Amino acid sequence: MSVPDYMQCAEDHQTLLVVVQPIGIVPEESFFRIYKRIAAVSQVNVRDSQRVLYIRYRHHYPPENNEWGDFQTHRKVVGLITITDCSSAKDWPQTFEKFHLQKEMYGSTLYDSRLFVFGLQGEIAEQPRTDVAFYPSYDECETVEKRIEDFIESLFIVLESKRLDRATDKSGDKIPLLCVPFEKKDFVGLDTDSRHYKKRCQGRMRKHVGDLCLQAGMLQDSLVHYHMAVELLRSVNDFLWLGAALEGLCSASVIYHYPGGTGGKVGSRRAQGGSLSAEAGNRHRPGALTSNGINADTSAEIGRAKNCLSPEDIIDKYKEAISYYGKYKNAGVIELEACVKAVRVLAIQKRSMEASEFLQNAVYINLRQLSEEEKIQRYSILSELYERIGFHRKSAFFKRIAAMQCAAPSIPEPGWRACYKLLLETLPGYSLSLDPKDFSKGTHRGWAAVQMRLLHELVYASRRMGNPALCVRHLSFLLQTMLDFLSDQEKKDVTQSLESYTAKCPGTMEFITLPDGLKLPPVPFTKLPIVRSVKLLNLPTSLRPHKMKSLLGQNVSTKSPFIYSPIIAHSRGEERNKKIDFQWVQGDVCEVQLMVYNPMPFELRVENMGLLTTGVEFESLPAALSLPAESGLYPVTLVGVPQTTGQITVNGYHTSVFGVFSDCLLDNLPGVKTNGCTVEVIPALPRLQISTSLPRSAHTLQPSSGDEVSTNVSVQLYNGETQQLIIKLENIGTEPLEKLEVTAKTVNTKEKLYGDFLSWKLEDTLSQFPLKPGKIATFTVNIKVKLDFSCQENLLQDLSDDGISVSGLPLSSPFRQVVKPRVETKPINPQESSKVGDFSHVKTLEAILNFKYSGGPGHVEGYYRNLSLGLHIEVEPSVFFTRVSTLPATSTRQCHLLLDVFNSTEHELTISARNNEDLILHAGECQRMAIQVDKFNFESFPESPTDGTQFANAKQLEEERQQAKGLEINSKLDIWEASVEGVLNQLVLEHLQLAPLQWGPILRSNDPSLLSALPIKTKLTPNSSICVLF
Repeated sequence: MSVPDYMQCAEDHQTLLVVVQPIGIVPEESFFRIYKRIAAVSQVNVRDSQRVLYIRYRHHYPPENNEWGDFQTHRKVVGLITITDCSSAKDWPQTFEKFHLQKEMYGSTLYDSRLFVFGLQGEIAEQPRTDVAFYPSYDECETVEKRIEDFIESLFIVLESKRLDRATDKSGDKIPLLCVPFEKKDFVGLDTDSRHYKKRCQGRMRKHVGDLCLQAGMLQDSLVHYHMAVELLRSVNDFLWLGAALEGLCSASVIYHYPGGTGGKVGSRRAQGGSLSAEAGNRHRPGALTSNGINADTSAEIGRAKNCLSPEDIIDKYKEAISYYGKYKNAGVIELEACVKAVRVLAIQKRSMEASEFLQNAVYINLRQLSEEEKIQRYSILSELYERIGFHRKSAFFKRIAAMQCAAPSIPEPGWRACYKLLLETLPGYSLSLDPKDFSKGTHRGWAAVQMRLLHELVYASRRMGNPALCVRHLSFLLQTMLDFLSDQEKKDVTQSLESYTAKCPGTMEFITLPDGLKLPPVPFTKLPIVRSVKLLNLPTSLRPHKMKSLLGQNVSTKSPFIYSPIIAHSRGEERNKKIDFQWVQGDVCEVQLMVYNPMPFELRVENMGLLTTGVEFESLPAALSLPAESGLYPVTLVGVPQTTGQITVNGYHTSVFGVFSDCLLDNLPGVKTNGCTVEVIPALPRLQISTSLPRSAHTLQPSSGDEVSTNVSVQLYNGETQQLIIKLENIGTEPLEKLEVTAKTVNTKEKLYGDFLSWKLEDTLSQFPLKPGKIATFTVNIKVKLDFSCQENLLQDLSDDGISVSGLPLSSPFRQVVKPRVETKPINPQESSKVGDFSHVKTLEAILNFKYSGGPGHVEGYYRNLSLGLHIEVEPSVFFTRVSTLPATSTRQCHLLLDVFNSTEHELTISARNNEDLILHAGECQRMAIQVDKFNFESFPESPTDGTQFANAKQLEEERQQAKGLEINSKLDIWEASVEGVLNQLVLEHLQLAPLQWGPILRSNDPSLLSALPIKTKLTPNSSICVLF
């Protein structure tokens, strides 16, 4: 016997072997369709008996194995069923002749045979025959199963006659000696009359009868015969047949103890009918065999008490039988099959360590030179058995050997598909899964070196199969999951191979379905690059939407009346982890910042990197980046444009690395920090861009509110100078600009301003609204600066006796020598004195113009935007009034105001005043000018702290009074380019103020020529509300 049957199990000893084979040319699909129907009739109840026959079908069986039929009867082919196509009567004789030739191959052991003919109709098909069945086609053969049952009954009749013939043979001296093929030459010339020879004949025949009883459904009788055979054969040291008797005893005991079978198909053997008692049904398999002529109770008692082996004894007897088989070189197949049967029994008994010993013995059994197919089958069965006993890595080891055997160099056409399929089956044994999600949970499981070797073999097998998509998938999986275990050189080699494959077949995120139905999940490159954090960025300050204050309270939740609840706080905390407290705007570019890291020892090029979102329609704008080798954390900003409104969730990002497209979800990235993933997208708003006629400023304003200024401009003005700022408002968005509000705020200055600093007329600009996309509107702002450049406290010692104030220039200023040179003046630095103006006294004003605008759908929902323009103004001193004095005029209601004017600029100035000639001042020149003015009534200003309750103290009140009086003087004098507030003192103010009482004479006569005394009356006119006493 040279071909082992690795699918053998202990219960096969009770089966009858039937071979089903085609004759002539039969379509493979049609043959196996009929074969499956035939094989479905695997057990048949014997008519008028409680016994059941079990049939084992094979469509291929080596004839040399049939020669061992006397050694173990379940190896003997007792039935032959042939299937053929015959479409015409002319072909029938030849077909029938082939049937007889086929029978001759197994003729020495056959009990009966049948021929199924498909396609033949007519007179021949109508002739009644017992050994031939005719059917019109493969679809019209309803009676196949019934004919198989009749065929099995005929086999039982022959089997029962042989059993009775051998069991009732009383001629002990004439018992033939049963032999295995290799023994026949050894028994030539033996003394057939010796007692030793007769016992050997009796023992072998008794074992043979036990096999027949077991096949005939007489379990207890077979146990009795096996026991007797063991005693006889042991006495004559017939070890080979003693091993067979022990194995038969084990098989019968296994059938008794494990009615479900040991082959792994539980319930495959079922009783068809049968009237067994409940006890027998519990002990035996469904429809178990009982002895003929002995009732069930007595039979069961005998089996339990003596004949049936215990589960422990079964294994011991198997070990003994295998040790006897091992003594014979030609019994290697029998020994191997016995080991396989014992392992199946031990697997049911959950005795894994003992089972591994049997398997280890089976590995080292030396058989003849096996073919490659037989080696593959052997290693596959060893793998399956190791898997059944829980030795998963050992199972994977032998499965991998079987896979490599499929592609052995000695095979003319290597079976790479079979190799690939077997390699896939080894993955669980090495703790390897083709789902990358299994490798993102906890620590790495399994031996990485073995796993990488196996993945490389999968790649190679895929390439030899001509499937580049599989190569890319497995290489991607290797690079993603084994990156931490690859050396720098291995990383380079794998990536080069991957790029060569993706040049032909790019990697995708689609599932790959194998022919056997297995689906390979996609492998996203979440480690190329490694992402450490994901942060959704707010829009730039100038583009951030704001809610109208009147609408803020509409969305406030009032679900709970409590100020604090731990349950609510917990739920809000979870929401805060996902929801962002700012909004994005429909149609505007939004940004997400990723901190990435390149783990590769070379530059990593990432192409087509963009965002993956859900919730609203989102246009992702892909980016490409190049990361240095083993770079640190590197910021990458991904952008996109939401096209609709609602809640948008950033689920991850997509990349293209080494030709593999990956969709990386944040849920599959362990340890990634994020400030939230969901943000609200509000309706679209217009976008305003401003440009001015002034140059940009290098000074960046920092408002106290923390807002950013989008644009900064600067300008230099002389004190009192006015300049227009022309601002172009361009709508660069897609929505019309419908509403605009402009406000101004002075920041970061302690200077005292006189008059309006910034002024504008918004009506002219609003007349151009709504401003359509791409259109430009102009907005004019008037900048007028009026600051106080009066003297500092360190110059008070230089004031004149008449109370005239001196302006705030350094002592070295030229006007000091012009006005009143003094001998006691401290030494002056000649370099400083050469300067006409000193820029250390340049003052700075900073202001912010805020444009609040809205339009489009966002305006309907109550949203607006702010855009700020920063103004940086440097103010230089222009004209100083260094002295102010008064002279009386001819009228008591008027006076002459004397002003000493100093030009502190580097330019020639013209001074103009009402009803006066223009005064021309050269750079650094000081001149006096006289202006006739009407006196002022200051009664409208508070006189005491009690009259001005809004002021903090008397000093503040006095300052306000002084400022108010100066403003009135300026307005009446119509001199706005230079102010006199800083040089007014109490004496000058008294000269400029109207007397509280005015008087004048009144003549009675209108004729002036009269020289006579006339009565003159005096008219007194009060100019104030102050009470006057006479």
